Amino acid sequence: MHVLSSLPSLHDTAASLTEYWSPRVVAEFEDSYVKVAKVQGSLAWHSHEQEDEVFFILKGHLRIELENGAVELPEGALYVVPKGVRHNPVAEQECHIMLIEKKSTLHTGSEVTEKTRSLADQLRPLEGGSL
Repeated sequence: MHVLSSLPSLHDTAASLTEYWSPRVVAEFEDSYVKVAKVQGSLAWHSHEQEDEVFFILKGHLRIELENGAVELPEGALYVVPKGVRHNPVAEQECHIMLIEKKSTLHTGSEVTEKTRSLADQLRPLEGGSL
């Protein structure tokens, strides 16, 4: 068995990011990506018609606005936005998140804004290496 002794943590990886709302792929399995992001403010109302989206809060607090209310996610919380559900993630203060998404998931669904990031951008190597 091969044991890696110095893997960077998800917390450290998220903290090292320099742009808000610019997720970075840190791992992949089967047809999914694991991403980390540093977020603050509001992203954009959007949906993913064919994919669920998993949010896990590494640090801080995230509110996911939904058309029929909102979900408040404190540090350590996990929430699945079902496919087809319009949502808008909002962080009043800086928040670090982990996302698990199908490889086909577009960052802001069919909505394109100045915050939308391409898959190529999300796959860029991380500063100082990756997980």
